[in-house]
Amino acid sequence: MSVDTLREEQAIRRATDHLVQVFAGTHPAGQVESAVETIHRRFDGRPVRDFVPILVERIVRRELVEANREAGAGAPPEVTGDLHPEVAPDPRPATTEKTTSNAIGDISDTGGSRSPEVAGPARIQSAQVRGKGFLALIVVAVAVVAAVVVVVNTGQEETPLPLTTVRGVIGSEKKAFFEDPRVQKALADKGVRVEVDPAGSRQIATSIDLGQYDFAFPSSAPAGDRIQRQRHVSAKYTPFSSPMAIATFQPIADLLRKAGVVKQGAVLTFDVSRYLELVTTDVQWDQLTGNTVYPVRKNILVSTTDPRTSNSAAMYLAIASYVANDGTIVHGAAAEKTVLPLVSQLFTGQGYTDNTSEGPFKEYLTVGMGPTPMVWIYEAQFVDAATRGQLKPGMVLMYPSPTVLSKHTLVPFNASGDRVGRLLSTDPELQRLAAEHGFRSGAAAQFAKVAADHNVRVATDLIDVVETPAYDTLEHLLDGVAKSYG
Repeated sequence: MSVDTLREEQAIRRATDHLVQVFAGTHPAGQVESAVETIHRRFDGRPVRDFVPILVERIVRRELVEANREAGAGAPPEVTGDLHPEVAPDPRPATTEKTTSNAIGDISDTGGSRSPEVAGPARIQSAQVRGKGFLALIVVAVAVVAAVVVVVNTGQEETPLPLTTVRGVIGSEKKAFFEDPRVQKALADKGVRVEVDPAGSRQIATSIDLGQYDFAFPSSAPAGDRIQRQRHVSAKYTPFSSPMAIATFQPIADLLRKAGVVKQGAVLTFDVSRYLELVTTDVQWDQLTGNTVYPVRKNILVSTTDPRTSNSAAMYLAIASYVANDGTIVHGAAAEKTVLPLVSQLFTGQGYTDNTSEGPFKEYLTVGMGPTPMVWIYEAQFVDAATRGQLKPGMVLMYPSPTVLSKHTLVPFNASGDRVGRLLSTDPELQRLAAEHGFRSGAAAQFAKVAADHNVRVATDLIDVVETPAYDTLEHLLDGVAKSYG
């Protein structure tokens, strides 16, 4: 990308962000951004680029002001403000300004059609660009602007966007993503600095004071739905997702394969039904035939987080309850009562459990199979650890069969939180970086490449996926498990 092209894009970005702020009270940010993008595209292929950002800004600003007037809203308070820090205020008399505005307003495309992004509820009218008048427009604009503006030396650095600080509470598995300097820079380029506090996703939905945040970003749709209801918010974003998985060691996988729990295919799969048979019959590790790699006298259990606070444990509960309920999603008091003794045993038999998924996975990475031969995780955590060089030889990933897809759901509480949700969901760079942190996002090819580059075998097609129980049912089960702790 040339220096001139980069400078033009930066100027367009500054213009867009400022227009979003100026018209925040009358037009959604997405509508303003679409208007800028539509007008900017009409200058594609034109050889004279110096004044394109100024022309784009003026056309869009003029149309939004006209739309406000049609709607009876009048001009926004800051409509006379200058978007470009490198351009001095315009000293021309009103008559000259009117002439320039008319010249700009005559721009139209050859088809004369309206852009659906610019047209909207406020009936913003598209500017008309006539090919015959375009050269005249450039000549007039260059002459007028050159006569009245002061341009900063192009060799100097661009003035950075003023940053808006946005605070959020997130599931701990996304902490590394938000702490990545590349993610912080990508957000800063859009004028946003995001500060986050990690917590267990169920904590976020049930006990965290959300009044101090601009958004909440738990790791599941049920938690997000509860937050929406509590805060009376209709908007939500699901910028990425991650299937649940099990981090283990190759010797453990081989041992469980002999016991009929693990199957080797394109990826390792963990048969939850067979696993529950071992749990219900109290089979211990040292009772497995031919066990020379982990001959310890303790129950065969997957290490999880605390179900009273953590979403990942709730997802584990959702899978176990489905299998224990004869392959049917639990619904109703009778089914809850039937599965509760078994699923409670999966948690109480573990002893102490951490509040967030970061804790047990960190122990897996640093301590080894001694205390945690199998750890319940998000697939993204394993892929992210691989990209950081944290995996040791023999560490492998297994997919439970069935599994559930954890849909990371961002719930915005105000315009700033909504802006972060939109950026994470639509910005190509942020989507790419999410894939590099192991999340499945819109950048599916990038995710596959990241996994392949770091020798992580991931499931390309997630087929054996079940839905979680309804939120109220899941809460009843979690409350039942909590009571079993005594």
